[in-house]
Formats: sequence, structure tokens, C-alpha cells
Amino acid sequence: MMTLNNQASDPPPTCTRCERLAIFRKKNQELYPDFFNAPVPSFGDMSGRFLIVGLAPGLKGANRTGRPFTGDYAGDLLYETLERFGFSNGKYDVRVDDGLKLQDCLITNAVRCLPPENKPKGEEIRQCRPYLIDLLAAMPNLKVVLALGRVAHESFISSLDLKRSAYPFGHGARYSVRDDLTFFDSYHCSRYNTNTRRLTPQMFYDVFSQIRRLLDTPERMQN
Repeated sequence: MMTLNNQASDPPPTCTRCERLAIFRKKNQELYPDFFNAPVPSFGDMSGRFLIVGLAPGLKGANRTGRPFTGDYAGDLLYETLERFGFSNGKYDVRVDDGLKLQDCLITNAVRCLPPENKPKGEEIRQCRPYLIDLLAAMPNLKVVLALGRVAHESFISSLDLKRSAYPFGHGARYSVRDDLTFFDSYHCSRYNTNTRRLTPQMFYDVFSQIRRLLDTPERMQN
């Protein structure tokens, strides 16, 4: 399987920080030998101004392909939205070799390894957080972060040593967490959320529209 990234902010392929996830990864390597089955690296433009933080890889999505949100339903809406708002070049085709490139944007997950039942434990989220902290430090032009879901929201807030009570999660929420960094929330673009209409495509687009306007506004007009 191809390697998509080799950043210091990505876990090593044999990461053992979380024993339960390492054991689960080994099991899936035996069950699905053709899958990526490793911590999924971030994907996109490290020099970008926009970072998207998801929850964790899905078994037959990113854990299979090795690229965040690639191969599962959540990726269909996310990558279509990125194209709609000018954050990608090329066409998303659920394959890592589809030629898709992100521009001014990078995607990562709060937890880089596949968790059983797609539910990481609190300690696993904490163990993976140093990679998110390193990633934030490695993006010199970062201006906007979007968290997809509560777990991503809370992990990001904790990565900045901020009080969660001061920044409650809510779809469409927007916070200035530093003079140079704005934080947005969205419900996760999972199949469950979209099927139940908790999140509609238009709701998702509305958040991205705010982000696009913010990034397109000259800094002198933001101050």
C-alpha cells in the first residue's frame, strides 16, 4: 500500500501508543491483508490555511484506502463540498490514486487508527492528541480549523489547552481561539447523520460558505 505522507505529525505505521487499537489493527491485518491497516496519515496541503479534523478512520473507508474519508459515505459529501468551495483539484473517485489534490486545505483525524465499532476510548483520544498538536505547529499559515463532530471538537480544544466549557460544541458554532485562528464546528458528515437529516448537505455547505468568506476576506478587513 502506498504511503501518502511522511510528516513528523503522523504516527509511525507500527504505532503502539494504544494497546487496544494496536491489537485490533493486527487482527484486521489478518482479516483484510489488502487493506492499509495502519495509522492513517493526514492528507492535503501542509502550507494550507484550512484544517479539517475528523473522528477516526472507518474500517472500509480510510482504514482500507489509507487516505482520510476515502472509501466511505462521509467522504462523498466532504470531498464534493471541498470541490464546490474551491479546496480541491481533480475528481474524487474513492481511490488514493484518483489524482485528487487539496489546495489550501488539509484533512486529519483526532484518532489516526481504526477503533472497534468506530468508538475510540477517552485515553486513546488523549494518546493520539500529540500528533494533532504537532500538526497544528507544522502548519505555518493555518487560519481556520473545522471540527467534524464532538470528539474532534473536544480534542482540538484540549490541544490548545483551552477550557471545553468555554467553547461548547454546536453545529455552525464559530470561535476565535487566537488572534490568528478561527474554529468552526459541524456535525460529522456520517451516513447516520445525513440519513437522519441531522445534517443536510445545505447545512454542511453553510459552514463551508462561512469558512470560504473568512479566508477570502483580506486580513485588514478582519481586524
